[in-house]
Amino acid sequence: MKSVYFAFMFLLLTGCASGPRLDTSHPSANHDNRVQFVVVHYTSTNLERSLALLTHGQVSSHYLIGDDASGTIYKLVDESQRAWHAGESEWMGRTWLNSSSIGIEIVNPGFRDTPTGRVWYPYSEAQVQSLEVLLKDISTRNGIDPKNIIGHSDIAPLRKLDPGPLFPWKRLAEKGLGVWPDAQAVARYQAQYATDLPSITWFQEALAHLGYQTPQTGELDVATRHVIAAFQMHFRPALFDGTPDAESAAILRALDRR
Repeated sequence: MKSVYFAFMFLLLTGCASGPRLDTSHPSANHDNRVQFVVVHYTSTNLERSLALLTHGQVSSHYLIGDDASGTIYKLVDESQRAWHAGESEWMGRTWLNSSSIGIEIVNPGFRDTPTGRVWYPYSEAQVQSLEVLLKDISTRNGIDPKNIIGHSDIAPLRKLDPGPLFPWKRLAEKGLGVWPDAQAVARYQAQYATDLPSITWFQEALAHLGYQTPQTGELDVATRHVIAAFQMHFRPALFDGTPDAESAAILRALDRR
């Protein structure tokens, strides 16, 4: 297929009499950027293994942020190309986000399970600073809406946990690299919902409106719990048990009123 394309372009560039003429005088205004989303991940392993998997394995990402003292940014796939980082995914009604997103992996072990519970690994300050620079650059060049800077768990809540509850979403949002609810609005709505918790249908509709792929069953099924937990891990990482409570409802409403 590539050989046919290059042969066609050669005919155009050489002005072959038998080839079609390429007229570029009528550019369409009906288009936008291919890149609509940025998806952040952790690698679950060390730098050496991460580089091996992302360059010679069955997955890839556009960028990898290392765990060295300077937070080195590795460019692995050109942004014009599709990287294999999202898998089966959905956000804002768009599916299979590999084709419309830039993937950023961060070297981080993720978590370990201990007799006293799950322990999550923090991100280093160098990694966060490098991520801020990278996200700012990507967002500016591609016109990314802050609400579309998301985590793997947001777009695949039934199967992914990264970038985890220690990821600095609030800090990024304060710099325009994501969204975050207004604290006063959350407190006001939480007082209201403490005595009048919305229905499961309300939660499902609000989560879908925010961007999450959410069942619309009116029931607190397993899939809905996973989506609520993913939402909570992003916006209320202190407790992400998948239970629809007053604070979660308040955060959803505050985000919807932004």
